[in-house]
Amino acid sequence: MARKPFKPKPRRAKPSNKASPALTHIGASGEARMVDVSDKAASERLAVAEGRVVMAKATLDLIVSGNAKKGDVLGTARIAGIMAAKRTSELIPLCHPLALSKVTVDIEPDAKLPGCVVRASVKVTGATGVEMEALTAVSVACLTIYDMIKAVERGVRIEGIHLVEKLGGKSGHYRA
Repeated sequence: MARKPFKPKPRRAKPSNKASPALTHIGASGEARMVDVSDKAASERLAVAEGRVVMAKATLDLIVSGNAKKGDVLGTARIAGIMAAKRTSELIPLCHPLALSKVTVDIEPDAKLPGCVVRASVKVTGATGVEMEALTAVSVACLTIYDMIKAVERGVRIEGIHLVEKLGGKSGHYRA
């Protein structure tokens, strides 16, 4: 007996008394667009993002000891994250190309996970923020760790990639 394909029931929007914020990358007729930041004043902006790569303790021990077959996992992931931050506008279609003034990617082995905590901090003086650059740096660093250890362990998980903090710009300070 053939099963009917699953069709989710449409969800109805809950009525709200609050005006919802407008999406900045959607034009009046619904088309995708790059936000015009030409009228914004340049200011110092900072964004910090974080994520985790969770693995077996034995795999983490291999990374920490420096004995992974592909080489220096943490060093390679750090460089990959920095490179990714610099190329975010090439990867995310509506991001502005930015002249970043600082990118750091820190990777800390954590025996309690077990795994690695990846944190990126990105800084610019400009008219738009660097949240996407920080998130891209973390994402690519995590993917690089995965790539370098996947032959040892296929069950590695990338988790919790999120914005930790942002400073600068009209919307001010945000901390998760």
